[in-house]
Amino acid sequence: MAVSLGYWVLFFVFVVIMLALDLGVFHRGNHAPTMRSSLLWSAFWIILAFIFSGIIWTTMGSGHALDFITAYLLEKSLSIDNLFIFILVFGFFNIDIKYQHRLLFWGVFGALIMRVLFIFGGAALLERFVWLMYLFGIFLIITGIKMLFEKEEQQDLNDNRLIKLLRKILPMKEDVIEPHFIVKENGKRYATQFLIALLFIEGTDLLFAVDSIPAVLAVTQNTFIVVTSNVFAIMGLRSLYFALSSILPMFRYIKYALAGILSFIGVKMIFNEGMKALGSTLHISNIVSLVIIISLLTIAIVASVIVGRVEKRRKF
Repeated sequence: MAVSLGYWVLFFVFVVIMLALDLGVFHRGNHAPTMRSSLLWSAFWIILAFIFSGIIWTTMGSGHALDFITAYLLEKSLSIDNLFIFILVFGFFNIDIKYQHRLLFWGVFGALIMRVLFIFGGAALLERFVWLMYLFGIFLIITGIKMLFEKEEQQDLNDNRLIKLLRKILPMKEDVIEPHFIVKENGKRYATQFLIALLFIEGTDLLFAVDSIPAVLAVTQNTFIVVTSNVFAIMGLRSLYFALSSILPMFRYIKYALAGILSFIGVKMIFNEGMKALGSTLHISNIVSLVIIISLLTIAIVASVIVGRVEKRRKF
């Protein structure tokens, strides 16, 4: 179903207004978000997403509304990896919590632009080269299996190739206190740790998009649904980070859920495309996908909590 230009314009006007209100009104000053405000903002974005799915239901039908909800929850779950990166980066660069929201704002802004370009590019490729569905499916399965068996290691960003490269090509000053990306000293301009952290966040989001965009395109190739679900998931990412950053490390089994989700979506892409090529109506529906995504995340979180409590009791 083709979506008229008017819907696109209205949606992006809404996004611009929300971004302007976010940085210019609600988070104008540099302050540390409280747990309460972060939870309220997270709830606000989730409610907005479901209100938007209701609008899609009314204007485009129940099938597209289900596609949106499935794509939104899929992108939301896969974005959990980004939250761990935020924790790692802010800790490594010793960025005060009161400056983190502003940094994440620009990180999300850049991510939105990259994701939209990726989605349009990916959808155009899939429309022209159907066999890419099999390739994307295999890629997601391999990524999921790799994530499943990946060892948990304490990462040292000093050894990261991207950070090494940025430090090599940019004149650096990493002891800046105020949140400036560029500072001038003795007539010379220097990049700060805030700029390096931002570029690292953008770079890692680009890598995550390579996984998540094909996964969401397996749900639907309607670019309006894919773009809007991605935008809603990303827009609520900052408040979700501040709400969960203190407890995220406790969810030790979450990566296994994400690995399972990626592998399942990969299998779904290959199976559905194969059945279509054979002329069969048999397929894995988005309702099944939705149930599996929610189930895997729930099992991982509950298992993490139970094991954490058992270990805590053993210590005492």
